[in-house]
Amino acid sequence: MKIIKDISYDCFEACKLDLYLPESNEFPIMVFFHGGGLEGGDKLSDADVYESLVKSGIAVATADYRMYPDAKYPEFIEDAASAVKWVFHHIKEYGNCKEIYIAGSSAGAYLSMMLCFDKKYLGKHGIDPNEISGYIFDAAQPTTHFNVLRERGLDTRRVIIDDAAPIYHIGENSIEPPLMVLVADHDLPNRLEQTYLFCSTLKNFGYDEKKLTFKLMKGYNHVEYTHATDSNGNNIFAEMIKDFIKSRK
Repeated sequence: MKIIKDISYDCFEACKLDLYLPESNEFPIMVFFHGGGLEGGDKLSDADVYESLVKSGIAVATADYRMYPDAKYPEFIEDAASAVKWVFHHIKEYGNCKEIYIAGSSAGAYLSMMLCFDKKYLGKHGIDPNEISGYIFDAAQPTTHFNVLRERGLDTRRVIIDDAAPIYHIGENSIEPPLMVLVADHDLPNRLEQTYLFCSTLKNFGYDEKKLTFKLMKGYNHVEYTHATDSNGNNIFAEMIKDFIKSRK
């Protein structure tokens, strides 16, 4: 495994990514965005997941992005799109990469959802969301993110679906790549119900159910399973990602 740290993908100080590269010269890559409510966390938060994936031949680009209180909506989404642009333009300098996946946990999954369904963010860089090989949404908020509501001076418990909500954009474009959606049965208040609404809305707009992998993580709290291991000592989250990516082949 080779790790290359702190590659600047945009002009802002926060906009750096790390590359985790396998020994093989041919690999798929997952662009991953960390959680933390758009105000905390960093690209090292899920290093155990990245290391497990790399051992299986899957490269990872994990990106930091601007956050509250220094950022405001939609700057963090724009940063996520810039990170994907960097991977599109530069990853072949590091090996033969034929598949790019976009993933994230919690706030990072919200960013990933926005890139998937609101095509203006990737479109700014000449990338169609359908060029992505697949998306992984781990405990995402499909409605307007609670900290975006806080920025507006609103009660963070409110459920608002507007331009800042991924679910608002379902139906604007035909989304073709496979999706994996994870949520815990003891997740944050209303997160499970919103996830069900997200999945049913996808189906209502004709998304192919065979391309949707839904994982209900029973007995877990919010993203708790991302660092859990199975009886063989394997990272549970990484194993599900591996299965999802391998099933696309």
